Amino acid sequence: MHPNYNNRLKTLGSQAIRLVTTLYEENKPVFHLEDVRRILDLQELPASNFVRQLVNRGVATRLKPGLFILVPLELGREREYMGSPLIVARELAGGKNYYLSHGTAMEIHGMVTQPQLVVHVTTMEKRRPLHIMGTDFQFITCKKEHFFGTSEHWVTKQEKVIVSDMEKTIIDGLRQPEYCGGITETSKGIWMRRQNLDADRLIEYAIKMDIGAVIRRLGYILELYGIGSPEKLENLRDHLTDTYVKLDPLLPPEGKFIRKWRLHLNVSPEELLSVVRT
Repeated sequence: MHPNYNNRLKTLGSQAIRLVTTLYEENKPVFHLEDVRRILDLQELPASNFVRQLVNRGVATRLKPGLFILVPLELGREREYMGSPLIVARELAGGKNYYLSHGTAMEIHGMVTQPQLVVHVTTMEKRRPLHIMGTDFQFITCKKEHFFGTSEHWVTKQEKVIVSDMEKTIIDGLRQPEYCGGITETSKGIWMRRQNLDADRLIEYAIKMDIGAVIRRLGYILELYGIGSPEKLENLRDHLTDTYVKLDPLLPPEGKFIRKWRLHLNVSPEELLSVVRT
């Protein structure tokens, strides 16, 4: 560890050096109060008081009750330091049974043209949204059977997070376009990454999700963009019922109905095709 950092810690004593050194060795710049208790063998109140001293000295920043981040040396005594929002999102979700999803996953996979202002995290447990240092964290609850199609994404050389793979990102976006900027943005993401998408996997995921609106929207958009084989698209149609759903659930119920995919086209095909020409 950098000697200047040690000098900053020495004023807090050997415990601070031990804690910070151990956290870096364990690759835990984002840490919980429990980590402090474990490393220093302290009860809850002394551990809380100790971390408060670290925060007051600018060695760590408090992200939320019980969750902190070490401030890198080069930032000096920075009080408002969050590090990577993706890593913070992982820790807010408890480090397991989560994945970065929707608009956040689209950004990771290069499926958006605008930076995303909210970090979207899918979890099995219901969690309240949080606002930390200018960043909004939105938690989307997901059933266990819909928890599939994830991959690892390295944020730094040491830190990785779990993110929905490209195909599952699209399926989630078609199910809940409100977390992706609407059906047009989701469709644009499909078109932008069409060369890298596995159309068969997309169709397989849609059938596995077994949500009628997702099957309808996916089939229509793939056909419109000429993605996937006619046989596989027909496989999607085999799962349709007679009910019609809106193409974009966020928009008013206007526009024509298309029987083939049992959809109410409240976004025109011209609008969806306009992304092809940009």
